[in-house]
Amino acid sequence: MTFFDGIYPFYPQSKKPFVFDVDLIIVVIVFLVIAFSFLLILPGIRGRARLYWLVRVISSLFIGGVIVAVHFSSDWESGMVAANTTYKSFSSAMVHADIGLHVGLSGVNITLVGKPVEQLNETINYNEEFSWWFGSDYDKEFEKGLQQGLPSPILYVAEKFTDHSPCGLNNVYRMAGHYASATLWVAFCAWLISNMLFSMPVPVYGGFMLLVTGAFLIFALLSFSTGRNAWCAIQFGLASLKLAYGASFWLTLATGLFCFLVGIVVIALHFIQPDLLKAFFDLAEDEEDDEGILGEVYVNPYFHQTQTLSSQPDFKLTIKNTKS
Repeated sequence: MTFFDGIYPFYPQSKKPFVFDVDLIIVVIVFLVIAFSFLLILPGIRGRARLYWLVRVISSLFIGGVIVAVHFSSDWESGMVAANTTYKSFSSAMVHADIGLHVGLSGVNITLVGKPVEQLNETINYNEEFSWWFGSDYDKEFEKGLQQGLPSPILYVAEKFTDHSPCGLNNVYRMAGHYASATLWVAFCAWLISNMLFSMPVPVYGGFMLLVTGAFLIFALLSFSTGRNAWCAIQFGLASLKLAYGASFWLTLATGLFCFLVGIVVIALHFIQPDLLKAFFDLAEDEEDDEGILGEVYVNPYFHQTQTLSSQPDFKLTIKNTKS
């Protein structure tokens, strides 16, 4: 068997990295560019308002970026096991490798990395994606893997998520991923509305919408967690592949709790210190409020002098008392 441009025959290369793929990188770059654009405005803001602006922008973009990014990640649940297993079908050759399973909202990524990587005169380093997203057929992708001759450990794990598998993982995880994704998009819409409400004269409504955003993030986690109820054992000899919640799950949970915290603080300040809340969102009604709350307000001396001159009367009215 020969090589063609450094690629092994019959074995396709990695489709999608399970941590960072092109879609996820694009989302991260877009939000970083937006954040950098807002940061360019900072030098034109004076006083403590600069710090308030920075906190508002970074916090808001962090929430929105996480909501969008976790859609394209593949580590909502992850697991890995080291095992001695057969490498190819109809062959008794054994390899020692790490087999990983990474579950996302749109499908699963299965990795196979040899220890060492070079075994049986081949490079054992695979990363295959099997998707159940809208417009894709998981069973057809599994059949393509069979036709392409993927290693046996990858096909064994992928088969657990097919429709004909007695485990029933495909229906449960697929529906859980769809519901979690839909709930996340509702949270994203609530986040957009909260940003608009924070620019209104009464920012407390933005705090209420942040609570709604956090609630839908928690609902998304609960929707995805239903997939764990149908889990079945994946054995490689005496070793068992077990899944645990991944980075995307915990990051979504932390973002939801952060939304709850910010929303509660905004609502509390509305009733305790409404002037401070308006000053934080640049909604103070006059300069005196800004000076008393923000601490530093700069006034152009030219306008101050003009106002002083204009306050002086332009003419005098005198009344003379005349006696006839």
